Amino acid sequence: MKKIRERKRCMPKFRRQEWFRFARLGEKWRKPRGLDSKMRLGKSGKPAMPSVGYKLSRGVRGLHPSGLVEVIVGNVKELEGVDPAKQAVRISASVGAKKGEQITKRAQELKIKVLNPRGAKGEAEHAEKIGG
Repeated sequence: MKKIRERKRCMPKFRRQEWFRFARLGEKWRKPRGLDSKMRLGKSGKPAMPSVGYKLSRGVRGLHPSGLVEVIVGNVKELEGVDPAKQAVRISASVGAKKGEQITKRAQELKIKVLNPRGAKGEAEHAEKIGG
């Protein structure tokens, strides 16, 4: 994970052409398609465009920063198939507060990391980690 963080740190932030000029554009990436676009042509001094060379190795692509694979869970039963050593759980957005609290409680019993804990206890722990 240390190598991944170093590699990502060196990677440029891919931003939309002239994002700094017009606030309405935002920083979200859009491919430059203009006929005379210097960025599209890859001229020096212009921002970098995403390309194959920036891709991370297959083994680490899509991992959570903790180094675990994210698994989306919708109910308590789905926790049974999760490997705590390699996988972390994210509670689905469609799950309500009551069931989310049950999932968080069961995950603590099974020693599974929950990336978005629900319930009074889970949210208090999450707030402490963030510092708020």
